[in-house]
Amino acid sequence: MARSGTARAHGGTPAVRSNSERLVSLDVVRVAVIVMVIVHHAAQPYGPTGEWPVTDAAQSDWFRPFYTVNAAVGLGLLFLLAGYFVPQTCERKGPRRFLRERWTRIGVPLVVFAFAANLPIAWAVDQPASFGGFVGSLYDDAWTPLYLHLWFLGHLMLYSSAYVTWRRFSGRAPHSWPTPGHRSILAFTLGLVGVTWVIRWWYSVDEWVPLLWVIPAEPARLPQYVSLFVLGAMAYRGDWLRTMPSGVGRTWLGVGLAASLCMVAVQMLAPDSSRYNQLANGGLGWQSVVRSGLEGLVCAGLAVGVLVVVRDLVHRPLRLVSAMAATSYAAYILHMYIVVPIQAAIAEPDVSPFLKFSVVAVLAVLLSFGAAHLSGRVPGIRRLLGTGPPRVPEATSS
Repeated sequence: MARSGTARAHGGTPAVRSNSERLVSLDVVRVAVIVMVIVHHAAQPYGPTGEWPVTDAAQSDWFRPFYTVNAAVGLGLLFLLAGYFVPQTCERKGPRRFLRERWTRIGVPLVVFAFAANLPIAWAVDQPASFGGFVGSLYDDAWTPLYLHLWFLGHLMLYSSAYVTWRRFSGRAPHSWPTPGHRSILAFTLGLVGVTWVIRWWYSVDEWVPLLWVIPAEPARLPQYVSLFVLGAMAYRGDWLRTMPSGVGRTWLGVGLAASLCMVAVQMLAPDSSRYNQLANGGLGWQSVVRSGLEGLVCAGLAVGVLVVVRDLVHRPLRLVSAMAATSYAAYILHMYIVVPIQAAIAEPDVSPFLKFSVVAVLAVLLSFGAAHLSGRVPGIRRLLGTGPPRVPEATSS
């Protein structure tokens, strides 16, 4: 862990006073983001989106900015939290043990669910004429039917392995990075926006490719995921999550919220509805610059703001949050197998899409965390999902 002791933010507000309190705040953020991911998927059939297993006649365009804002920060925050825990875990256990346990913790569940659950589902839906043609179609779809939402686990394995490789061959002693201020955060945001815009010249939003031939990746969002994982590791080295000034956090929270409102205005209030398609498709035009710019501001603003504001508000364990945090990893793995059946079960009634969304969202959150909690009572499943006795937080705790 990073150094302990009392620290004050530059704005005069006390930062979190101990490592345990800091981790309490991270539990709150982690649970909130997992809930956000579940709610995001709960909304998929009810608005303009990409391919989804369930189609529903109940539709509303107001889900469009909801998807966009969530995607601009949700999983990025999970990658940041994962990156934050990698350095301490790797150094405490050593590279070999770290990677071996990463495989047990991440790789085994990924393989089991991919081949025991996702592959049979994909086969039943596709009903291919031959196995070879089926495998070819999976590759053409960037393996997304095989991974589904578990592509996140594949990326965690890849990024963790890259960190170990870099530490082993860089020959550099761990560096303590200074806590960033407004200029550094703005520079990162501009860099993220620029790289994202350039990549979207070739790859549009929701276009997936097989990264290294075996892992699904969405290039349009890859700069966000990779950079926030790296920033998470740097945040641990520099103890940023405890020393970031409260004033900086509040300012960037305002930036993120303002950018979110602008995204709603751009996607919903513009008179020409085709502008959204131009924004979503990327390319060289100003529409892609606006989309990339707003997403970058949402990402940086909410990532910094939420982490700092929650840190300043939460100073002691919250029993329910602690229980949910302990099963959040399992809830993430299980939620898709809960969300889709609920959506299919209520597809027929002709009612408001917002009512259907609310029902799916509430039931999915309750059942996902409930199933994750109950899995801790089943020995084999408990080991597979990591819902055994409490352990020191690690990279996959996000």
